[in-house]
Amino acid sequence: MRPGPYERHRELLQQAVRAVTAGERCASFTETTWSAATSTGMRSPRTAAKVFGSLLGRAFDLDQPGELGRVVTESSPYGTVMDIGYPRCDPAILVAAARRATAEWRVAGLHHRAGLAVEVLRRLNTRSHELALAVHHTTGQPPPAAFRAAGPSAQDRALEAVAIAFAESERAPADRRRGQTRHRGQSLPVCGTSTLVPRGVSLLIGCPDYPLWNGYPGLFTSLVTGNPVIVAPHPRSVLPLAITVRIAREVLVEAGHDPDIVTLAVAPPGERLHQRLAMDPAVRIVDFTGSARFADWLERHAHQAAVFATRTGLNTVIVDSTDDYRGLVRGLALALCRCSGTVRTTPQNILVPASGFDTDEGPKTLREFGADLGEAVDRLLAHPARVARLLGALADEEVRAALAEAGRHGPVVHASQPLCLPGHPVADVRSPLIVRLGVRDERVYTREWPGPVAFLVGTESTAHSLALFRGTVGRHGALYAAVHSTDPLVLAAAETAALDAGVHLVQNVADDLPGDPSSAVADLPGTGAHFVTGRFRVLRSRHASVPSTTTARDRGPADALLDV
Repeated sequence: MRPGPYERHRELLQQAVRAVTAGERCASFTETTWSAATSTGMRSPRTAAKVFGSLLGRAFDLDQPGELGRVVTESSPYGTVMDIGYPRCDPAILVAAARRATAEWRVAGLHHRAGLAVEVLRRLNTRSHELALAVHHTTGQPPPAAFRAAGPSAQDRALEAVAIAFAESERAPADRRRGQTRHRGQSLPVCGTSTLVPRGVSLLIGCPDYPLWNGYPGLFTSLVTGNPVIVAPHPRSVLPLAITVRIAREVLVEAGHDPDIVTLAVAPPGERLHQRLAMDPAVRIVDFTGSARFADWLERHAHQAAVFATRTGLNTVIVDSTDDYRGLVRGLALALCRCSGTVRTTPQNILVPASGFDTDEGPKTLREFGADLGEAVDRLLAHPARVARLLGALADEEVRAALAEAGRHGPVVHASQPLCLPGHPVADVRSPLIVRLGVRDERVYTREWPGPVAFLVGTESTAHSLALFRGTVGRHGALYAAVHSTDPLVLAAAETAALDAGVHLVQNVADDLPGDPSSAVADLPGTGAHFVTGRFRVLRSRHASVPSTTTARDRGPADALLDV
């Protein structure tokens, strides 16, 4: 007899649970890929390119309910004609189908669901190069970044989410005795049962720039905790999530489940499909990573749902002093260039005392720092190979408009210039724009700007920078902040400010500011564990254990209590 999905993947799942319990990063897929990619069944880049090419110009079939026709929404910023027709389904029918699948998916049980989730990840792993091509051609990310955001690293991130969901779900108390009660003069034991009940239909709203990296935690956490998922990609980057949904549906069918546990919802941008689904009364969970503005909209309008939103917001760097000035400048230049500013941790606001700051090369003024930062960007992008490795092609008109507008708000420290990308003559590749502002320009630097736009903001002092950071990020959100200082008191104050603002903090990391948190554990929305426990309730039933010698006529109605 063939073992079930949990038995087949028990070792991998338990390994992941041990890692997240110990606070370590799970790297099962990454380590396996680098050591023995062929033995894992991963398709070669050449085979993946052929498979990717076979998807272009065709209908992407999923056999979903409520199909109304086909919709084409994507275009590659590298000039490849995609023309993929996705099923356009009635959203009300998709929600109804997901509701019908809920009971069966709940009854399947935690271990079975977790096993199937790992099976989906294993199959995604074999398609890593194909997924990377899908991300590359829909988001504009350079190939190395696309592989990281869609391949084994993203799958490890998803596996961590599966492990966390599995561990938190297992915390639900098992059946046990709960004392004594009196019944017809007899003292009877009271027994209890606990049942993990999923919250309901889950909606994943896709991120346009990192659809898999940002989408996998919510998708797999919902599935493991028993919630069916409707995946609603951003119209600009549908294919990566469409491939994921197709694989998940294939795994579900092979296991004898209703494939509508996972469905894809695609529509043209003008139809506001995401908003319509988010406010559907049957949608009880919403996952979103992206702009603080839309995250705020979801929290205001999707009242019926638990909203798990990760805001990119106003990522901030606070400069007080440094003993590695050249490293600081190189690291900031690299952070501003990486993936054309689409990485969630790309700095937008760099807060520096207008009077300057101390370095290992002597005092530096704000103007000198700006000039050195601009020169570091130019040196970094002087070689075409580095341009191809670091920068992506702009895929959104909003980014082009932001680059044109931001330069009008202050002195331009570094102008955004078009760059040549070898082999891709139509790709629109731009260097970062850096603009110097004053504190009074709050309406500019408190706005979230897409793409490679950064502001060098002169403040009255480091204390003023910290106060400005706490206030702006506290109001508008952020994911990440950095501080550079040789003063322990400043570092302690920055840590307190970051805790108050609710953002991750990096201190004195000069050589290479992190491109993205590498772990799902590091940036689960909300309070971490609530990202899982907010997707289910534990219902408990208690009843008196009547002796078997008691006749049916003597027993009477069962005593049952229900706690939430």
